[in-house]
Amino acid sequence: MNNNTIKIDAAEIEIAIQLLNKYVDNAAIKPVILVLEALKKAPENEALIVELADALNSIGPTQGAVLTYAPYVSALISHGLFGDD
Repeated sequence: MNNNTIKIDAAEIEIAIQLLNKYVDNAAIKPVILVLEALKKAPENEALIVELADALNSIGPTQGAVLTYAPYVSALISHGLFGDD
């Protein structure tokens, strides 16, 4: 991680989870959902951002659907991994 911190919004994570559950009917995204649930409960745990990126990478082509329907996921991993504002 870096010294830049991101304020992780549990409400935005909940919206992302709801959108994914509604629009992406695929068991392959379960690893992403599980990490999002953990991040919602512990938004101060920035290590979960790395786990989110790993989970997203593990789902292959389905990651496109995740990023389309839950753009907050993209914001989390891009800021968490690269320190973008």
